Amino acid sequence: MYEAPQFEIPEAVREIAERNVEQARSAYSQFMDMTRQAQDMVSKSQGAMAASAMDIQARAMRYAEQNIDQSFRFASDLARARDLKEYVEIQTKYAQTQMQAYASQAQDLGRMMTDAAAKVKPNG
Repeated sequence: MYEAPQFEIPEAVREIAERNVEQARSAYSQFMDMTRQAQDMVSKSQGAMAASAMDIQARAMRYAEQNIDQSFRFASDLARARDLKEYVEIQTKYAQTQMQAYASQAQDLGRMMTDAAAKVKPNG
């Protein structure tokens, strides 16, 4: 009986994949920190800050939905990879794209929070 050869992913490929996942996880963590700050701002908001806080929360939720959708597309693309080379290319492209997206989203949310804080007049 013919036995299919065991296929092992090379160590270098595993290291690249792990590094890309860790970088994406770090960028995602930064994005989530900004999202939590936006949610905190909403819960503590009153007056002039409330409308801005609601806008920030809505934007953060839209980003979260986009990121989840992208993750599902990524998983689907990985499932269709024909070989190891394509698998690594898909994984690398996803990690790079998501790091850029998370950085851009965090920057946008930070800008929105700064703008909202500038609208609040100090008491006194």
